[in-house]
Amino acid sequence: MESQHLSMLYAAATKGCIQTLNSLIQTDQLILHKISLSSFAETPLHVSSLLGHLDFTLAILEKCPGMAAKLDSLQRYPLHLASAEGNTDIVKALLSVNKNVCLSCDEEGRMPLHLAAMRGSLEAIRELVRSCPESIFHELLDDEDTVLHLCVKYNQLDALKLLVEMVNDDEFISKANRDGNTVLHLAAMLKRFKMIKYLISLSKVKKNVNSMNRMGLTALDLLEQCFRDFRSLEIRDILRETGAKRAVELNHNLLIPTTALTVSGQTSSKRKSWFQKCMKYIQYDLEETRGALMIVATVIATMTFQAAMNPPGGIWQQTYTNSGGSPVCSETNICQAGTSVLAYTYPNDYTNFQLWNGIAFFASLCVVALVVGGFPLTNKLCVWLLAQAIGITLIFHAQSYVMGIILVTPSRLRSEVEKADVIMFRILLGVTFCACIIEFLRFFVWTAKRVRQGWCRVNKIFYGN
Repeated sequence: MESQHLSMLYAAATKGCIQTLNSLIQTDQLILHKISLSSFAETPLHVSSLLGHLDFTLAILEKCPGMAAKLDSLQRYPLHLASAEGNTDIVKALLSVNKNVCLSCDEEGRMPLHLAAMRGSLEAIRELVRSCPESIFHELLDDEDTVLHLCVKYNQLDALKLLVEMVNDDEFISKANRDGNTVLHLAAMLKRFKMIKYLISLSKVKKNVNSMNRMGLTALDLLEQCFRDFRSLEIRDILRETGAKRAVELNHNLLIPTTALTVSGQTSSKRKSWFQKCMKYIQYDLEETRGALMIVATVIATMTFQAAMNPPGGIWQQTYTNSGGSPVCSETNICQAGTSVLAYTYPNDYTNFQLWNGIAFFASLCVVALVVGGFPLTNKLCVWLLAQAIGITLIFHAQSYVMGIILVTPSRLRSEVEKADVIMFRILLGVTFCACIIEFLRFFVWTAKRVRQGWCRVNKIFYGN
């Protein structure tokens, strides 16, 4: 009978039926105190707080206020559930009975304020902070995220604005978590456009826009690592306007010798300006080069594979052993179904076509395999070598195109087409050569910087200057 009464009590909590509650209490005055002896994971107050039944919650708190301090199986108080659902009136009622639970954490280390912020429950946030102001400074144990980090993670802009206004603490707003990421780092990583616009409007955040996390990355670095789309380009422009820079740019500025800044005279200033412009155009961008390598290699592999499986001139649809199919077919030269037509008509040219096309295909696959297999792409020397390999692959791919066009061109037009293709091929060689020169200059500049840095360190160690 007792278990049946408890089941009826939980059913009443689910529906918010006060009449059933009063009836059960009249039948058994200790029924609310016997919840702790039952096998239920949560109390009826958990249920009513979660579902927003205010009258039922008030009735339980009046008859058994100690139930507000009972935990469920996930170490959550009724206040946790009411805060997460944004049931503000119930939050007020629970706080009026027991304010201490504001600082209590559930199994995942989250307080009621954290859950309210994650769900964007503004009124619940106000009540929780008003009752327990110190709860706003509590950090999650696992990653040391603040409540502001949670607002960014769960894309709750209004909650973020409210908390920033309520806390009014610049140090807390720019506080980093265990990975060294501030709220601006997270917003850039998750591409929260509106949040970034709001955050950089704050003086403290704007002042530290180039702060680095534990991996030595700025907010702009984290944005550049994301998949690039129109939204990321907009965010990048906003950050750039605020003065945001990548870590490599900050390190480059720190390594400029002070003697280079003491050059006097208008002529020296102009030379410096011209030199900086040239350096800007040949600056070695590792991230962009790495992404371009993967894309180009994949495209070339796809194109050359299609050219091999669908050769120019088509394939024989059936097997021919005599002149019924083609003059080249005979008893000794059987034209097999599924094989290339031009392989029988122009065997030497077809062999050269497949040779050039095959080299381009397998070379591009090697680049893809190296990139996917963990080739050290953070090393600029390795990326530079792969870039040269892609340039050579393009030349082989272009030559296979020339051979294919010649194969499918009628004999009377072949000489003119061949001349035009040779001219285009030479132009490609010239462009590829120029690109290689630019890549070499980029690599040379990068190498020279590294040698200069190493030499400066050696001088500092041995000579103290």
